[in-house]
Amino acid sequence: MEFKAKQIAEILSGEIVGNPDAIVDKLSKIEEGTERSLSFLANPKYTPYIYTTDASVVIVNADFQPDKEIKATLIKVEDSYQSFAQLLNFVESLRTDKEGIEQPSFINETAQLGEAPYIGAMSYIGENVKIGNNVKVYPQCYIGDNVTIGDNTIIYPGVKIYHDCVIGDNCTVHAGVVIGSDGFGFAPRESKDYQKIAQIGNVVIEEFVEIGANSTIDRATIGSTIIRKGAKLDNLIQVAHNVEIGENTVMAAQSGVAGSSKLGANCMLGGQVAVAGHITLGDNVKVGARSGVTNSVKSDQTVMGLYAFDHKNFQRSYIYFRQLPGLVGRLKDLEKIVLSDDK
Repeated sequence: MEFKAKQIAEILSGEIVGNPDAIVDKLSKIEEGTERSLSFLANPKYTPYIYTTDASVVIVNADFQPDKEIKATLIKVEDSYQSFAQLLNFVESLRTDKEGIEQPSFINETAQLGEAPYIGAMSYIGENVKIGNNVKVYPQCYIGDNVTIGDNTIIYPGVKIYHDCVIGDNCTVHAGVVIGSDGFGFAPRESKDYQKIAQIGNVVIEEFVEIGANSTIDRATIGSTIIRKGAKLDNLIQVAHNVEIGENTVMAAQSGVAGSSKLGANCMLGGQVAVAGHITLGDNVKVGARSGVTNSVKSDQTVMGLYAFDHKNFQRSYIYFRQLPGLVGRLKDLEKIVLSDDK
């Protein structure tokens, strides 16, 4: 896709300095800019590159004042980083602006499709499915019976959504995601094997949620596993049955939450975080990467760390570990006494 500088300035409500007819057809970092590429300058440490870049158009902050000649056409905006992000979203919306029903695909006669749908080849739409307006279902997706998908949601290739699940408006579900597979419910028996417990709940995903590739969200045993509005899940995330993820909470890759735990709003979990079952994290909790959270955490706390060894020794050691700051202080006080006595 080609754009002229004046078209980009119009989209961003920016001011052009230079050639309004400069053409771009790709994006680049400012230090890697080539002819016909569009870049941006937001971080001051990259300022030297604006004088050497071969990019045809560069988005800059409105207060930027060059101290020597610049080859590129500039587009001045209030916030160059936000404007570049806005432009990326615009380009992405053009790329994903697909319509129509490709063949072969199967759509049950009881399914309801909204306006301007896109159903990719080899996809399956089950009984009583309700799909909103402008929904994109890419090839090789499975949408089970009684599933509801809200307006403007994108379901990328190979996604599997089991029966009765609900996906809200403006969600993005990336390739390979499985929503609504059985929760890990098994009851131990005297014979040392396990009795499977039927998982008859569903998954409810509210609006503006993004789920990264190959993540899995298990259906509830009874009730719903819930991902609240605005939550963002990275790739390879495991969310177990009856979990609730709060509004605008973000989870980095390879993290997992065990059954029936509740995460509050605006939490941030680093990569490979493990949250044990049946606990609660309050609002605004931050968890460092590779941490294991085994107890509930109050709001506005930051926690990190876990080393696994014999659980009885760990429990005893943890009592002392929590007392270390006080013990060190007492040790220093004793040192002062001993040293003063020696004198």
